[in-house]
Amino acid sequence: MTDIRPPLLDAYTLILAAIDDGTYRPGDRLVESELAERFGVSRTPIREALQRLETQSLLTRDGRSLIVASLDHNQLAELYVVRAQLEGLAARLAAKHASVEEVRVLRDMVADDRKLVNDPKALSRANKRFHKQIHLASHNRFLIQQLDLVHRSMALLATTSLEAEGRGQAALDEHDLMVEAIARGDGDGADKALRDHISRAFETRLKLESGDRRRQGR
Repeated sequence: MTDIRPPLLDAYTLILAAIDDGTYRPGDRLVESELAERFGVSRTPIREALQRLETQSLLTRDGRSLIVASLDHNQLAELYVVRAQLEGLAARLAAKHASVEEVRVLRDMVADDRKLVNDPKALSRANKRFHKQIHLASHNRFLIQQLDLVHRSMALLATTSLEAEGRGQAALDEHDLMVEAIARGDGDGADKALRDHISRAFETRLKLESGDRRRQGR
């Protein structure tokens, strides 16, 4: 009988996933030897992965050390502008190209995600999967690649807007609007629904950050 084993993940993917899931947060220092021990790989692929992540601006230099980068207010605003435009385009294309099965998957995702409305971290992970499914439904490989880059940068955000009171339920209602526009082939409606969704998420994030600053100033 053939021994079928899951493929080994490379060092880059492992480190990126650790940043994405919050194991390493903005400002955390990444040390080659510690990463090699954690992931059970040699230091050479770890070093290459760190160099690649630095090139992509996911890591930055603090003296001789590499730390997980953070986004200032202007960078955050720029990121959300690009994200809204590209995701809106993905939704528009999905309205044109999504199969009946892909629409069914999106609907099922929204229904399943409603069970997570009181768990912001789990809902955040589900939210990423939902948006990725819309990207895939666009059937445009180059757009998908660009959105992957944007969402890598989203990993540099230490919190999720879904932590705000009521935002989880509102976000899921907005997901419903996107899916229904895609299902009826309404490209304009899907584009607008997704861009409005990103805009509200950005506004919520700004309010959360403003609240954090006020508390820190006390």
